Amino acid sequence: MTDKKKRRLMIRTVILAVLMAAVAYTLYASLTKDKHAKIEVGDMAPDFVLTDMQGNKHKLSEYRGKGVFLNFWGTWCKPCEKEMPYMNNQYKAFEGQDVEILAVNLDTQDLLVKKFVDKHGLTFPILRDKTKDVMDLYGVYYLPATILVDPEGKVTDIVVGDLTEDRIRSMMESIRPK
Repeated sequence: MTDKKKRRLMIRTVILAVLMAAVAYTLYASLTKDKHAKIEVGDMAPDFVLTDMQGNKHKLSEYRGKGVFLNFWGTWCKPCEKEMPYMNNQYKAFEGQDVEILAVNLDTQDLLVKKFVDKHGLTFPILRDKTKDVMDLYGVYYLPATILVDPEGKVTDIVVGDLTEDRIRSMMESIRPK
């Protein structure tokens, strides 16, 4: 083999090795990457757009200047059902004080959700996340889950599990604009 051929072979081998390393790294990064975003207190709340039961679109960033009590729930979740009347009471109590409740429902059947809302007389917006994209965006694994967003759009608290009415009241108070 001539020197020229050896040199070409070495260059091709190096190029092939670099390409294989790049492909291996890309595969490793995509396979080990956590599919669920991990938000933490102090982070800016990821923006999203969801539709409510009446077909109205809600974009989180359009609530800037207001505190947002963002609750993830399902009709089959007993702790969720327990806290819904408390949330509704506090939604009414904080009316006109720039504190909003956005309840993100994860069920796939509209009829189930409508029956649940009617049964409990819920008056706050019920947003539909049938694809669970927003749930994934927020890294929600268990229900109920509540994320508090202050008027500037920052996450101030993340709570997993059902809440008492007193706790809901104090949480809403904490995100009310001063």
